[in-house]
Amino acid sequence: MPDLSSLFVTRLYRAPLGEHGPAIDQPELEATCYSIAEDDEAGQEWCEENGYPGYTSYASLTDLAWRMPIFADLVKSLDAHVAAFSEELCFDLGEGRLELEDLWINILPEGGSHSGHLHPHSVISGTTYVAMPKGTSAIKFEDPRFPMMMAAPPRRKDAADELKTFRYVAPEVGEVLLWESWLRHEVPMNLAEEERISVSFNYKWV
Repeated sequence: MPDLSSLFVTRLYRAPLGEHGPAIDQPELEATCYSIAEDDEAGQEWCEENGYPGYTSYASLTDLAWRMPIFADLVKSLDAHVAAFSEELCFDLGEGRLELEDLWINILPEGGSHSGHLHPHSVISGTTYVAMPKGTSAIKFEDPRFPMMMAAPPRRKDAADELKTFRYVAPEVGEVLLWESWLRHEVPMNLAEEERISVSFNYKWV
């Protein structure tokens, strides 16, 4: 019998947000996201000028944790999750640490999508989910080797999850997902009538 093993595993961390750090009231977090979006004229203008569907605070606000106490609590919880994931990844941080680099709101309307991308210059990226209406899009992850599979045939539909070229993960409200920032991902079109709300973030090594 051949000896098969897996090389260079790509980890995805998934956990309830409240598992570490202070509890987050999800309805309050949702209301706060809408309140910030309504007041953020610079963010609204950036979204309109760049053809961005819905709303994001990515290009306009860098101080959410200072503006709203619930975001300060959210950061405390995320810090703990990232520390746990770092341990699972066996990172040797030396005298350094992983520190929040940026944190932003995403409100994706019906028909909106986020095209494939990665987060350069960061170490760990992730998202916590605030509103996931029935029928809304999952997050899609791409095998990081995909650009080098020039002559490879496609995988069968019944292939094991770890062998698939793309993986779709449908998170629930109150969950957090973490991955290494080089992992390419996207959000396919939101087919739900209601808005899909999430808060995304990056951590850097300092």
